[in-house]
Amino acid sequence: MKKQNILKGSIILMISAVVAKGFGALFKIPLTNLLGGVGMSYFSCAYSLFLPVYALTVTGLSSAVARMTAQSAALGMYANIRRIRSTALLLFTGVGLVGSAAVWLLARPFSLLSTGGAEAVPALMMIAPAVLFGCITAVERGYYEGMSNMYPTALSQAAEGAVKVGAGLWLCGFVNSHGSAIMARFPSVTDIRALSAAAGILGVSLSSLGAVLFFAVLALFRRPLRGGESHMQSRRWIARELALTALPVGVSSVVTNLTSLVDMWTVIACISRFGCGRGVPAAVAPEDVPNFVYGSFAGIALTVFNLVPSVTNMLGKGALPAVTAAWSSRDRAALEAGTSQALVTAAAIAVPSACGLGVLAPEVLHLLFPLQSDEVEICISALRLLMAGMVCLCLSFPVFSLLQAVGKHSAPLRVMLVGTAVKLAGNLALVPLMGADGAAVSTSVCYAVILAVSLTVYVRASGAALPVGALLKVLYAGAMCGGAASLADGICTREGAAPLLGTAVSIASGAAMYLLSLVLLSVKRPKKQMLPDT
Repeated sequence: MKKQNILKGSIILMISAVVAKGFGALFKIPLTNLLGGVGMSYFSCAYSLFLPVYALTVTGLSSAVARMTAQSAALGMYANIRRIRSTALLLFTGVGLVGSAAVWLLARPFSLLSTGGAEAVPALMMIAPAVLFGCITAVERGYYEGMSNMYPTALSQAAEGAVKVGAGLWLCGFVNSHGSAIMARFPSVTDIRALSAAAGILGVSLSSLGAVLFFAVLALFRRPLRGGESHMQSRRWIARELALTALPVGVSSVVTNLTSLVDMWTVIACISRFGCGRGVPAAVAPEDVPNFVYGSFAGIALTVFNLVPSVTNMLGKGALPAVTAAWSSRDRAALEAGTSQALVTAAAIAVPSACGLGVLAPEVLHLLFPLQSDEVEICISALRLLMAGMVCLCLSFPVFSLLQAVGKHSAPLRVMLVGTAVKLAGNLALVPLMGADGAAVSTSVCYAVILAVSLTVYVRASGAALPVGALLKVLYAGAMCGGAASLADGICTREGAAPLLGTAVSIASGAAMYLLSLVLLSVKRPKKQMLPDT
């Protein structure tokens, strides 16, 4: 099996993440235009329950399998690798079944608690199977990532995204165009938007099934690993190690996804009690205002906010095998090179994206959501306030992987608990005063705290030096990017350029200035030295 080094593996995963997010945008943006603010509140409600369950059962699994596989591969224990994969499949198929059942059984009480009605129940039920499929897919991705082969992960993400776009949008459009006939079959549902949201989210479950089928086909062509060390660990020991490695990461990810639950409960509850901090269009019925504001914020502002972090998350996956090996061999040069590469690359992607989106927020949102002008107006300032948090989140993902690589599996959990507490306190204090903008501010503060604490823990645990100088240069280049984009936008507006042309020129100007700034700046590589024995 052909292996990739840390840079090549990270690039493959980042490209796949960009492709996956491209499919995600092709899915989420038209879906938002189809469902509107209220319909997206039902869709987001389903995701708010699904994501914590999915995170607990799936998120840490891929990294756990990858780490154990990488360790065995380094020792030539190929028979043990086969046992790790089969044990993980057996164990986490059962876990996935339990997770899917939990989402299904909690659908009605969760919908009643979250939205005050049962409109989100169909969407919650439709997304339940995705937990099972996600567990199976995570094991397969972890196996290949541990063998330093990132292509299967990349290709499976592309297949998953294609199925989601095709199936999700077609099903949602079908329900919208046959509303009367479908409503007649579901007399207990009073809002067609609830069924449309369920149809769209069924595409998510089908996309997860598509990824499982991809790996099933790939297995037919996989060459069996032969030779090497014949020693094998017991299945009981492997299962215990998988659980000990995956559970802290999964629980940490649950805490990460609790921020979406915090938004759903506090934004809807606070606006119901105190009103909206910004003007709501007169066409929105008073009883729909809380769901309208929350659905707009979650469906538009947070959708755009999450685009870039999902790409930088792949940097942590790409760095994990190499940093684990460097830590095990006490190689400071390799450790600091992996640390620097993950953090600087994440910043190089996140900073200009944040500066550009902050400057061009109205233009970008109106282009992406042309049929939802009322929802967009609520989200413009919220998106700008989210940009600092986006940069911090983009850097936090690789740091969490680095913490796992140096054996600090439970550190992300403690860090995320602190961040969630900050998020909850911020929402309760700011949403009554600022509406969706308050939720955006508390999100940015939350992720800033998370990044600061996680970096502190990592430096103390590893002894690695952070690439402060390189990060400052990226921040400077990002500021130049934002300035150039703002200047170009102002010129295009004064000249009366078409919105699409003006936005394209502004983006191109910002990107050119950013690249020029990076070219004029240099980053020194870390010096080679060994880590002290511990």
